[in-house]
Amino acid sequence: MTIKQGKAVMTDGLIIKLFKDKNIGNVIAPITKVSGGFMHRMYRVETDKGIYAVKHLNANIMKRPDAPDNYRRAEALEKQLEDAGIPIVPALTIDGNKMQLIDGEYFYIFHWQTGAISDWYNISAEQCRIAGNIQGRIHAIEPGPVSQTETELSSVNWDGLIKEAANKDHRVEKLIKDNKELLLYAENEMNKARAELPPVESIVDEDMDPKNVMWDNDRALVIDLECLDRGNPVSSVIQLSLQWAGITICDLDLTKMKAFFEGYTEAYDNGYKEYWKVFGLAYTWIEWLEYNITRALDDHADEAERETGLSQVEQTIARIRYINEMEDTIIRNLKEWF
Repeated sequence: MTIKQGKAVMTDGLIIKLFKDKNIGNVIAPITKVSGGFMHRMYRVETDKGIYAVKHLNANIMKRPDAPDNYRRAEALEKQLEDAGIPIVPALTIDGNKMQLIDGEYFYIFHWQTGAISDWYNISAEQCRIAGNIQGRIHAIEPGPVSQTETELSSVNWDGLIKEAANKDHRVEKLIKDNKELLLYAENEMNKARAELPPVESIVDEDMDPKNVMWDNDRALVIDLECLDRGNPVSSVIQLSLQWAGITICDLDLTKMKAFFEGYTEAYDNGYKEYWKVFGLAYTWIEWLEYNITRALDDHADEAERETGLSQVEQTIARIRYINEMEDTIIRNLKEWF
């Protein structure tokens, strides 16, 4: 039996035990793994009481000291979105808790939804408008000014990561070295943009990209709400407008980006007009890159986790290179629109 098979069997057993202990139902069909992002694992579970989606949270994430507080905060904000009528798929509350713990492993359980995630290459401008409108509705729930504080800047130790990769004779070393100048530029532009942000705050869902919105015909449902937090709406809207317009797949359609902004402003006007000044926030992928470099080099992670990390390193560097190539065009259009 491979490690991968062993892990799957272990997870199946935990889910069966969890459903029995929580009196949710008896599992009556094989548990199947479904796509669920790059950090956690998702499963379809059919029981004698209904069909559920189960998210098995990444153990490495849950070991972080700030993880419990982050998840509790996201759960409280999820309730605010529910109360405001935002179209979301909330985690079930069982015995007073959304997060379920069984044998040291953490899970979220959801009602299974019909519909599908859009193909990143076939997202329509109308879907972008709808997604922008939902994000605007979220930002409009509880916005307000915040006191001006010192900007939180990124400072990735690229030389340290290169050295660690070299010591392990890892493919990541060449990827970082060959692109170091670009990565330093991107990090600097991101930091400059963060310093330009206005002192405002709202509820934000930084993870509301196309992979986290389900569509049942024209009806959108936002899923995967663990990243809900309070943050800067200006930062959130420019990053997500780019993702919905295709920056993630290096195939940007500015018509879709404009549609996202139009849907957003229909729901909420945050008063900001100088988005071109904070374009550098598009390079926030630098932080995802750093996480995945560490992931790829983690000797304590299983092989599948390390391979996912390496794959994401390759894709993210290509994405940062593409953003750099498109920078002048995007800035010019942001100036025209606003």
